[in-house]
Amino acid sequence: MVGIASFGAYIPFSRLSRDDISKAWGRASMGGERSVANNDEDSITMAAEAIFDCLRGVERQRVDGILFASTTAPYKEKQCATLLAWVTDIGPETITADYANSLRSATSALRAAVDAVSAGSTSGVLVTAADCRLGYPRSDFEQSFGDAAAALLIANEGVVAAVEGSYSHCDELLDVWRTPEDIFVRSWEGRWVVEQGYRANMELAVSTALKRWGLVPKDFSKVIFPSPDARTHRRLAQALGFDEKTQLQDPYLATVGHSGTAHPLLMLVAALEQAQPGDRILLTAYGDGADAFMLRITEEIEGMGPRRGVRGNLASKMVLPSYERYLSYRGILDTEPGEPFRLFPSATVLWRDRSSVLRCHGSRCRVCGTVSYPIQRVCVNCRSNDDYDEVRLSDKPGKVFTFSLDNLAGRSDDPVVVQTVVESEEGSARIYCMMTDCQPSQVRVDMPVELTFRRIYEGGGFHNYFWKCRPPREGGNQDREH
Repeated sequence: MVGIASFGAYIPFSRLSRDDISKAWGRASMGGERSVANNDEDSITMAAEAIFDCLRGVERQRVDGILFASTTAPYKEKQCATLLAWVTDIGPETITADYANSLRSATSALRAAVDAVSAGSTSGVLVTAADCRLGYPRSDFEQSFGDAAAALLIANEGVVAAVEGSYSHCDELLDVWRTPEDIFVRSWEGRWVVEQGYRANMELAVSTALKRWGLVPKDFSKVIFPSPDARTHRRLAQALGFDEKTQLQDPYLATVGHSGTAHPLLMLVAALEQAQPGDRILLTAYGDGADAFMLRITEEIEGMGPRRGVRGNLASKMVLPSYERYLSYRGILDTEPGEPFRLFPSATVLWRDRSSVLRCHGSRCRVCGTVSYPIQRVCVNCRSNDDYDEVRLSDKPGKVFTFSLDNLAGRSDDPVVVQTVVESEEGSARIYCMMTDCQPSQVRVDMPVELTFRRIYEGGGFHNYFWKCRPPREGGNQDREH
């Protein structure tokens, strides 16, 4: 049996009211709010968060592949899945691949993972998707888009949702697109896009799949239609004969927004959080055609441990104070140029220290047990030389040992930097880093924190990532809903 053995999600801490967007342009509001990646987040950091959530209670030895799907990957020529393998400490003997250029790339990666595990070439493949798409200012997309990530572990053991069938078809039309020169998503006329693109392809995919599987709409407990808006969501369900009150999975358009390639997997994670053994789920995705998957929930779902998931992420948020702050975070609106202090990066140094910088590994002395960060060849306690084991600190909780509020080192739109020394529970190792997703005035000594992988800045022509700390998300460690 091949299917989903674990799952996780990530929704950024920051939200933006759509009323604030509408007021800026004197136009109607879609209502609700959308998720917004922080100024130190991108598709890579969000995918890493989703993978960490997916790997709660899972041995990393089970994973021998990572497939990353996004239309907003930070690199045009560099494999992001490999970077994720290092950040999440999966190991070098890992099959990695990126999927891009279509909103259907996440389900394309899912199909590839299922095929690989079914064929026996791998035994556990992580499929993760993340997007941080930009709509033109004042456009509908600016309000309707949202930033998020999701991750699934595809395996042949401990399966909580078996993949029992799939169907795919492609269709060529220019509905929503970006060229290499485009920053913002382009679209043809909205009604034509919905009718000739989304609805035509989704209705064909679902009706064909049901006929091939010998099923009817009432055979499914939940159906996942990642739709561009609530009206299209309802109309598609009605046209296909599904009950919108009992069968439709919430698309979270009013609280998150359409999260691009991550949207189908995000909705699936939410459905799995509430699923019961024997339930049948229909997963679909649209983009240059359509995909459909039939999933059957197994008894293993009862043993799923706590995770943050969709519910946990939704329960923890901070509303941005203004629309202008969002524009600044996304680089659309320039505030005061430059930053007060910046080091020139080195690809060579990054390569040499990648275990500490990317994996957040420290060193545990084999002689006295002292844990240090970053990795130290000479023990700071007993002075033993090159006698240590690397230990992962990224998933270890900690507390604030000391901190200072630096008013000179931050961005002009986010000027206060909380410089922090974190004491990890792993051997009381101390990590110097910045704090993010926080209110500086509320930081205190002994405050509990967790580590999070973030983008620091762009320099030397490449993206520089490192670890920060943050207050634990209040909605964390949610038990599965029964």
